[in-house]
Amino acid sequence: MIQVKNISKAFKEAQVLSDISIDFEPGKINFIIGRSGQGKSVLLKCMVGLLEPDNGSILYDGVDFLNMDEDQHKAIRQEVGMLFQGAALFDSMTVEENVMFPLTMYSNLSKEEKLVKVNECLERVNLAGKNKLYPAELSGGMKKRTGIARAIIMNPKFLFVDEPNSGLDPETSIVIDNLIRSITYDLGSTTIVVSHDMNSVMEIGDNINFISGGKVEWQGNKHDLLKSENTALNNFVFASEFMQEIKENLKGK
Repeated sequence: MIQVKNISKAFKEAQVLSDISIDFEPGKINFIIGRSGQGKSVLLKCMVGLLEPDNGSILYDGVDFLNMDEDQHKAIRQEVGMLFQGAALFDSMTVEENVMFPLTMYSNLSKEEKLVKVNECLERVNLAGKNKLYPAELSGGMKKRTGIARAIIMNPKFLFVDEPNSGLDPETSIVIDNLIRSITYDLGSTTIVVSHDMNSVMEIGDNINFISGGKVEWQGNKHDLLKSENTALNNFVFASEFMQEIKENLKGK
């Protein structure tokens, strides 16, 4: 479990996060949703140590990440998998080398042992045999799947996913969603997903946290979301006329 307690973050005079508190449950897909510029990615960066919050605590299984020593930080980093919005693959490395990178950084496995794990992960994301391709030779969906393979190579206890379906067509987005779901449930990971994709939220979201104005405006599950009377949430989720019609139809049930 990851617990965020009373986290705030400002950049100069701009207050981005204000007293954020969220519990992210293990074995669940925990979504952070909200309009652009509301602090979602800043919160994610604080949780993985890319930004330091101004105050508050970030607890990994009850231990405050912000007060850990370097050895403890290293141990946590080995339990974290991260899928970046643009996959963030190394252009000069092959698929195999990209996926193997965390093992090279954090394990003492032999080259043969690393390759076995790489091939297992590539098979899981339906990229078996694509080892020697370079990122420039991959489609958007293949890049995301390579990023997922790299993120899970260490069997992460904590999995962070930033806009997994950005730039993907609906069919490929479903493939990515199903991968995230199966990996989360199989590994029992605490999975945290930042997303604008409401199809993804409704398809695989176990817990949903809506951030507006740097604060937690609403929390619940996808069934609660459809029936919520929270104005800010409804303006975000049901922004289109089509979604408003769905909302009105639900009121009659």
